[in-house]
Parts: sequence; C-alpha cells; structure tokens
Amino acid sequence: METPPWRDRIRVEDALLEQLGAQMDAARRRRAKALKDGVTELGSVYAVAKDQALSQTAVAKAIKKYTTE
Repeated sequence: METPPWRDRIRVEDALLEQLGAQMDAARRRRAKALKDGVTELGSVYAVAKDQALSQTAVAKAIKKYTTE
C-alpha cells in the first residue's frame, strides 16, 4: 500500500485536530456545567473543590470561562 502524499496527510491531520479541538471544547463546557451543578447541590465552590480534590480557583475559573449563558 502506497503512502498518500505529504500534503494530503497534513490536510487529513489538520481536519482531525480541528475535530478534536471541537470535542475538547464541548467536553470542557459539559464539565463546567457539571461543576456548576455541584455548586448548586453542595452550596459552594469550596465544597465542590474539596469533594473533587481540585483547587477552588480551578473550579471557579472553569465555571466562569465555560458556562457563559
């Protein structure tokens, strides 16, 4: 089997990277929504951070950055 030309391989990989980027963005938004739901359930960013072994800053930033409604 012959290897496709390098330009075609680059095009294919660029398309894959674009798809993966979109999937990562969607996953970040779903995760932030889950963190926000955790804050609603547990009552604070601190409680969610403690429960998930994360920093309060990481939880707060994720919620702020990815749940702009």
